[in-house]
Amino acid sequence: MSHLTRGLAAALLAHALPAATWLPPVRRLTPRLAGRGGARHVALTLDDGPDARSTPLFLDELARLGCNATFFVLGTMLQRSPALGLRIVAEGHEIAVHGWHHDNPLGTRPGRVAAGIHRTVRLIEDVCGVSPAWYRPPYGALSAEALVAARRAGLRPVLWTAWGKDWTASATPRSVLAALSPGLVGGATLLLHDSDATSAPGAWRASLGALPDVVATCRATGLAVGPLRDHEVHSSRASPDHS
Repeated sequence: MSHLTRGLAAALLAHALPAATWLPPVRRLTPRLAGRGGARHVALTLDDGPDARSTPLFLDELARLGCNATFFVLGTMLQRSPALGLRIVAEGHEIAVHGWHHDNPLGTRPGRVAAGIHRTVRLIEDVCGVSPAWYRPPYGALSAEALVAARRAGLRPVLWTAWGKDWTASATPRSVLAALSPGLVGGATLLLHDSDATSAPGAWRASLGALPDVVATCRATGLAVGPLRDHEVHSSRASPDHS
């Protein structure tokens, strides 16, 4: 193997290596990145919005439940519905960065992901008047470029410990709750979607329908449910990852 080939292979490995944290066994070894938090708290996070068709319904339901969440927004979606971004913040929720497009950072031309992260941060600041604190890469694929760009933008990368598998056409409120249930433990970070922009049409209805039972299940065991800002994400090893 030539020096050039070895160098290229090493560069590709360095670019893709952070994405291994997408795998549950690896996330167990990186509780801070996975979003493990305080023992009496569960973080509720929603990806891919804001969507004019569905996000208002999630905001209505969260208000009814008396629960706040962290919304990981796409820049393209926020650009279309800036008033929803304002509403998210006005109602006490946290807004965070999911990227400009829903690109997989591992398969995107160099520079596009970094530019999208910075562009989304600026849009959130301009539209919502707040500076986001968190970044979650689409598909959970954290490339070296995305990691560096997030840190330069003052963002803390975070993935999840349990997800509802709510992006498929076959998802139902019952299936979402069943997928999440093993991970509804103190310190968990839950991943759901408030938009079907990158999912099966109407898939968000399964998550919306599951929300009351998810929150009730947590509260029944004495766990508070809220945004990542209240989650006390730490770096010490916590309970097993169920996702």
